[in-house]
Order: sequence, then structure tokens, then C-alpha cells
Amino acid sequence: MRVAQIGSGTPEIAVVAGVHGDEPCGVRAVERLLDERPTVERPVKLIVANEKALERRVRFVDEDLNRAFPGDPDAKTHEGQLANRLVEELEGCLTFSMHSTQSHAEPFAIVNGVSETAEEIVPQLPVTAMVETSNFAEGRLFSEIDTIEVECGMQGSETAAQNADRLTRAFLTAVGALPGDAMRRDLPVFRLTDVIRKQEADTYEVFVDNFTEVEAGESFAAADGDEQIADESFYPVLMSSNGYRDVFGYAAEKLDVLTAPPAAD
Repeated sequence: MRVAQIGSGTPEIAVVAGVHGDEPCGVRAVERLLDERPTVERPVKLIVANEKALERRVRFVDEDLNRAFPGDPDAKTHEGQLANRLVEELEGCLTFSMHSTQSHAEPFAIVNGVSETAEEIVPQLPVTAMVETSNFAEGRLFSEIDTIEVECGMQGSETAAQNADRLTRAFLTAVGALPGDAMRRDLPVFRLTDVIRKQEADTYEVFVDNFTEVEAGESFAAADGDEQIADESFYPVLMSSNGYRDVFGYAAEKLDVLTAPPAAD
């Protein structure tokens, strides 16, 4: 784990990259901040988390770090020990954690509950949606640390790396670490309600778009040509044919749309 800081004092803000070793986009954003050393109005802690997995270009070494929290200093896995160290390092920090996906190109945020902090900060980020995932938070970083996660784009893409940089700077502006005003935007809010599992098969297909409502009775995916039909309407999130080994993605409900204040005349 690499830990650095820009600005002087005790940080109450942190940026985390490289939780998964096959998602390098956030590492680029952290490295650029360290290269440029911008003048900040609040100190910021910068962490590249799973360096061993990043070096091997694998998602994890022994277990998924973002399912291993709070961890244990005596854990038998690399990620179990690392999770414990990361929680200690992030104590007292509002944390911004960057990821990427195989299912959706546009950035979106993931939170463990729609808190006042989330309602204030996330609409200032260049994201298309906010996803509340408290039903599936066990073992994730935000089960232990006040965290806003972002999916920056398609895994391994240059666009995801560019998005990670934009998102990080927007977050640091929103929390008053970087000077300037972030633009607030209307933001739909979803809550994950269920896992959409897939049977073992040779080929998988997905027929729907993430964050676009699937009506009851609509075919939304198939395994070896065997179509899955929606029993009730839902919004797909993180749906892809091969993003996860045993699930297509998640079903969600739409909670709200956070509206931006009208522009002043």
C-alpha cells in the first residue's frame, strides 16, 4: 500500500485508487496529483491500495479486497491484512474511492446510504447516477469508512483514466480542497434491490441498458439462448454478459431525482 499526502496538516479527506488490481484508472489520477502537487486549501491523503495485485494485473491476490473489510491484522490472506491496514489509515477521513467496470461506460457513484454528505457532494461530480447499495454493503470499504465510490468507466480504457482524473478533481473541489466551484446537476438516485444471477453456460447475452427501466414481461438476458424474463419492472445496474462469474448484475428501484438549484439571473 502506498500512502502519500498533498498539503500540510492532518487530512480529513482521502482519495483511494487500486482497490482492485485490474482497475488502474484511479492510480493514474493519484499519480498525476502527486506529480503536479497542486496547492490545496485542505490536506488530502492519497492511497494506492493493492499494489501487489496491481503489479500482477489481477483483481486480487487471495480475495476481493472490497469484500474483505474490516479485515484482520492476523488474516491468512493478503487482502484481509491489507483491509485492516487501510481502515486504520483512513480513520476520520471522508474517502473517495475509484473503480471501473465491464458493464457501463458512463461514470456513476455508489454510496452506502443517501446521507446529507452524499446529497451534497455527488451532484457536484460528473456522474450520471447515484446508486445506494446498503443492502449489499457487507465487506466493502464503505461499511467501515465514510466513502463515496465512483465507477469511472470501462475497465482498462483510456477514457476511464481520464474520467478518474476529472472525478477526483471535482470531488476535491466539492469538499473545498481545490479552489473553484463545481457545477451541480440533476441526478437520478437508485437503490439496489436484488442480484440477477446467471446459470452456468457457454455464452451470455444482455439485451437491456443500465439505468433504463425493464418492464415486467420483458426479456433482459440469456444464457446459451435461454432467455430470462422480468417478473416485475426494475432498473438494471452493472449488467453485463461477462462482468461477473455467476451474476448478470443487479436489479434496482428508482428512488428520486436530486434537482440542481436554478441558475441565478
